[in-house]
Amino acid sequence: MFWESVLIAFEGLRANKLRAILTMLGIIIGVGAVIAMVSIGLGVQQKVQASIASQGSNLLIIMPGANSPSGGVRLAAGSNITLTKQDAQAIAREIVGISYVAPAVSQQFQIIYNNQNWKTSVQGTTPEFLTIRNFEVASGSFFSSRDDNARARVAVLGQTVATNLFGNISPVGQTIRMGNAPFRVVGVLASKGQSSMGQDQDDLVLVPLSTAQERMMGITYINSISVQVESEKLIDQAQNDITTLLRARHRLAANADNDFSVRNLTALLAMMTETTSTITILLGNIAAISLVVGGIGIMNIMLVSVTERTREIGIRKALGATYRNVLLQFLIEAIVISVTGGLAGILLGVAGARVISLVAGWNTVISPLAIIAAFGVSVMIGVFFGIYPARKAALLHPIDALRYE
Repeated sequence: MFWESVLIAFEGLRANKLRAILTMLGIIIGVGAVIAMVSIGLGVQQKVQASIASQGSNLLIIMPGANSPSGGVRLAAGSNITLTKQDAQAIAREIVGISYVAPAVSQQFQIIYNNQNWKTSVQGTTPEFLTIRNFEVASGSFFSSRDDNARARVAVLGQTVATNLFGNISPVGQTIRMGNAPFRVVGVLASKGQSSMGQDQDDLVLVPLSTAQERMMGITYINSISVQVESEKLIDQAQNDITTLLRARHRLAANADNDFSVRNLTALLAMMTETTSTITILLGNIAAISLVVGGIGIMNIMLVSVTERTREIGIRKALGATYRNVLLQFLIEAIVISVTGGLAGILLGVAGARVISLVAGWNTVISPLAIIAAFGVSVMIGVFFGIYPARKAALLHPIDALRYE
């Protein structure tokens, strides 16, 4: 009897193909929207995580001019002059659990090669920068500590700078001009792409720290210190120790605010992951509303079907069909609509996510869990919204049904 009820349900749907397809549209759009929206949210989350991770693992960044919570003029981090190269050396020397320390300065310069020019950020740093920030050298080599001590005029180019100045020519060994001073290109960095904020991480030039400070910018302070900790477990302790050390070196009174800030990228990653997860759930829930609308459409069309087939139901019951047989027949019709719509919605959602990725350039991640959840919800909606019409049909009295016009 079960399979007979299934066949009768399919015959009922085939008799009204257009109506069944239009009813499925609500489920198709709902499931597709959930999968596409969750894919976009997961893509954003993945991009943010990759961008922060690309800055370096177990990384602390120290900036001058920290915000003060105690009133007065609040300076943006990095806008003050409070950190020196000696601070970075003290951190490397005195703080336990530190792997690498790289002080850095940065300023915009016009880079010139023959008749080509490009304005970019020139960063003065030490060889440890390469390891801390997970950069790799694609061609040539990185400058050494000897170059830093000698204030050598050598430079390592990011891919964006190399492409715009040299095109298909190898920059290694060529001479460029920065601030009217000649620099020899010793290497080109491998591409890292854009950060989560849309910043091009390849649009930079790296030079030795002493060269940048003394020969290019004429400064004695530094703009930031990047610190790589040996283990994630030691990050909080290292952050506290660095804060204590710098307060002592800067001779800050006990009640004085820090004139620097220590940023923990691991904590930032956790916060950003939580935020993007919340956004993903929100997008999925908004899209799921259309699934409920689709369920209401199923209930509506099944009620119409029960009304149209009242005499058929009366005949079946008069011939011996039980309450269970009639209930199962109409419930299967509702489930078939929701299952078919769910499968079509999966295809629509996956295709939609791919199209969004190709057309808009957004990163999307297809989640098997989202597909299973959306399909499961569509089936449950079919059952939930199909029960009332099916029960109404099953409760019809045979004599009343046969008299129905």
